[in-house]
Amino acid sequence: MMKYLLIFLISLELYASIIPFETKQLLLVSSTDFNTSVANMQAFERSDEKWEKVFKPIQVNLGRTGLAWGKGLVSFTHQKEEPLKKEGDGKSPAGLFSLDFFFGYESANFRFPYLKVDEQTLCIDDIHSPYYNQILEQTNPLAFKSFEYMKRDDEQYKLGISVGHNKSNQQMQGSCIFIHIQREQKSPTAGCTSLREKDLLHIMQWLDKDKHPLLLQLPQVYLDKEFK
Repeated sequence: MMKYLLIFLISLELYASIIPFETKQLLLVSSTDFNTSVANMQAFERSDEKWEKVFKPIQVNLGRTGLAWGKGLVSFTHQKEEPLKKEGDGKSPAGLFSLDFFFGYESANFRFPYLKVDEQTLCIDDIHSPYYNQILEQTNPLAFKSFEYMKRDDEQYKLGISVGHNKSNQQMQGSCIFIHIQREQKSPTAGCTSLREKDLLHIMQWLDKDKHPLLLQLPQVYLDKEFK
């Protein structure tokens, strides 16, 4: 079991110590500040102690109201006025997160666990449900006050990556966070991270579960010089 170091980011030079040694792949999403809904994604692979860029930076979309500190793998020190992720706030989570599985509308073959979704696959965002922040097959969606269909009428979930945010499923802390296909360029999300289909597919083909990949999503001010 991977051990994650909970640290206070007194110096940006300490930043890389939050990445477990087992992690050999990293998706880095950086925004100019907490309020913007547009960001850049970079992909890195680690050989020994050195991180190297894999692709050119990719433009991605964040939540319609920007970023907020989410519940991920480590704790970050931050300013009191900076937002905390809440259900329905329209913000994407900031922090360090696992990438748990891929999903999509059709059968596929990746180096990652893959869930083929259908019309009965739901992600539950009902804060009063014991299934909050979980994906399940359900023939009676009326059992939930609020949920999201994983097979939509559009193509946004045709391919996607489930982000390990709020894995303890604490109420009101945010749910159903994914990396998925964008609606259109510079079109914000409800709290996910979105990008062009061809870019997402390229990333999914590169990611390897055995390399313990993570998502690091932060405003630029919190990024260590190692990843610039």
